[in-house]
Amino acid sequence: MNIAIYTRVSTDTQDNRNQLTQLRAFAAAQGWHIVKEYTDIGSGKNGDRAEFKTLFAAASRREFDLVLFWSLDRFSREGVYETLQYLQRLTSFGVGYRSFTEQYLDSCGIFRDAVISILAVVAKQERVRLSERTISGLNRARAQGKILGRRPATDAPEVRRLIDSGMSMGEVSRQCGVSKTSIFRALRRA
Repeated sequence: MNIAIYTRVSTDTQDNRNQLTQLRAFAAAQGWHIVKEYTDIGSGKNGDRAEFKTLFAAASRREFDLVLFWSLDRFSREGVYETLQYLQRLTSFGVGYRSFTEQYLDSCGIFRDAVISILAVVAKQERVRLSERTISGLNRARAQGKILGRRPATDAPEVRRLIDSGMSMGEVSRQCGVSKTSIFRALRRA
């Protein structure tokens, strides 16, 4: 059987070699031929990943018979509906799927739909918890007086001084090298 391997890591400081090594060994033990390996670096919370898209384009052309991935959360963390749509798209192309760490997540398994739904919910819940932890950390930083977000493009007191000296908004905008909208924002802050 011809297969594709899909791996994903969240950041460029992480390494997908562990995933690849075990997926390659598993494929070899099954006697499967690896046609292509697809690797993305980034969040699994949406399908806007270059290699993920390329994988689906190749699947639509039936360049392989099965997609092997490390685990469902490496494949997608978008939630039940979206994840099921991806897996159903593969099935509609005549391409199967299999999770290495979740052997019961196999397009040939009899409980495939029930297991996929449960695992997709768990993956989405993990993403929600991560988001909650991030928001909590931001709130703690604000409570400690830290200013978050990007810094203003202009110095508000300087803009006020220039306007008070008789310069027009356009002149201040040109002198500061920012848009008039940025000048208006600086005046609101001043």
